[in-house]
Amino acid sequence: MRLNAGIFFDNNGLTTSIRAMHLQSEILGIRNENVGGFDKVGYQRKEPVVSSFTEYLGVNALSTTLDDKVGRIGITDNPLDIAIANKGYFQVDTGNGIKLTRDGRFKIGSDGSLLSLEDGNVLSDAGIPIKLPFIPQDLKHVKVDRNGKISLFNEKTHEFKYVGRIGVVDANGLVVMDPNIKQGANEYSNVALQEEFIKMMPIMKNFDANRQMYMLQNQVLGKAISQLGTAS
Repeated sequence: MRLNAGIFFDNNGLTTSIRAMHLQSEILGIRNENVGGFDKVGYQRKEPVVSSFTEYLGVNALSTTLDDKVGRIGITDNPLDIAIANKGYFQVDTGNGIKLTRDGRFKIGSDGSLLSLEDGNVLSDAGIPIKLPFIPQDLKHVKVDRNGKISLFNEKTHEFKYVGRIGVVDANGLVVMDPNIKQGANEYSNVALQEEFIKMMPIMKNFDANRQMYMLQNQVLGKAISQLGTAS
């Protein structure tokens, strides 16, 4: 007597082709999202990751990872535009939790708080909102050094007053010791358009191949059904 054990999965060709096209459409969507984020400040490109048994799991085998390489740094005339030239993230309290972002386009609220464009409080290295003691008439009086230390020039005393230090952390929430802050600069995406377009080509070819296979199988199945109907 012989005992057989294992996992057996039987699937027809039409289902396999549909599953493959669905997966390739999702991957293409990720690539398109990267292309759309090319000019976005702080955008980090996504890399699709396909696990094992994709032919059976389809789109459920797909996940993404973030490419944390530093993007393109562009100089601006706004002293409240701050870029991180090393890996790391700003911490912003959104009211619904702390958000990690590389978008350093900040502004000063009516109460002197340092805010993101979405009005979230920018947090210091101590994890508390950064608040200026007064609102400067000239934003150039706000100075930020490479370590994130914020100083504010007081026109009355002609001295710089320490305000706080911008908190920069890694993806795990650990403090980055040398963030290499650039004041008056924006970090644009780390997307390389040529690379994204090149990687789209095999995806589109695979999709077309599966589409042709689906049409062929559908045609054969249609003929078989027609012949069965005639025979009956």
